[in-house]
Amino acid sequence: MVVPLQKKQDMAEKPVFKLAQPGRAVEDVSLQVEAAIMSGTFLPGDKLPSERELQVHFGTGRGVIREALRILKQKDLVEVKKGSKGGAFVKEADVSNASASLSLFLKQKKIDPEQLIVFRESIDKTITMLAIGQGSAEEKNHLYEKSLEFRMLLSGEDLNMDLIGETDRELNILLANMSKNPLFVWIMQAIQLGFSSYDYALYEEEHYRKLTVNNWTDTAREIKNGEIMKALSYVGYHYSLLRKCINEKNGESLDKEIRFLTIEE
Repeated sequence: MVVPLQKKQDMAEKPVFKLAQPGRAVEDVSLQVEAAIMSGTFLPGDKLPSERELQVHFGTGRGVIREALRILKQKDLVEVKKGSKGGAFVKEADVSNASASLSLFLKQKKIDPEQLIVFRESIDKTITMLAIGQGSAEEKNHLYEKSLEFRMLLSGEDLNMDLIGETDRELNILLANMSKNPLFVWIMQAIQLGFSSYDYALYEEEHYRKLTVNNWTDTAREIKNGEIMKALSYVGYHYSLLRKCINEKNGESLDKEIRFLTIEE
């Protein structure tokens, strides 16, 4: 038997939920509601039917509905509000949860720094190419101006390391937004919240800090000028610096100093 769910007037006759299966009612209810959310039947911010309405729709008791909502809350799909205007509401996807999962994965799996650097470098190079092709002139100018502001942060005597870190994150997000690809934007946001491929190490020492900040300006300038190969070379230089910095912190020395290949204008 199919029970129609009157979420909106134009959906009054549309079947959404079926009666819950005996013996696995909690799981069935939570999966049906989850499917309705994932399909877009319920959008972020929408209020789900009340507990009483859900009991009728699924033909089950209050305890089953509450347990199903608890499962959906654990999955971060819904939030339950109290009060006269309360109820269960569909949540917007929270990138911080993905970020936390990434951080936990890195810790548990003991990912080698080199593997993380390779991942970040490949992502950054792809985003850079897309940014050059898809970003507007206004966005490119803004990225470049922000990189100049970043360099100015290092001109004073009293450095605000928190501000330096925050500006680096802002530049990365600006660059990702220019790709016009929501997946790259989402991934970059998760990376910046959870981990930054040990980028923090570059800002802890004056030598690497200056090289890194200047490299941001060089990268942004070439993105602004539409110079793909030059921009990619600067991205590669960033991760060459990072490798050298981490090796030094780990007590390892490289056979050769990292030198940036000068690109002729």
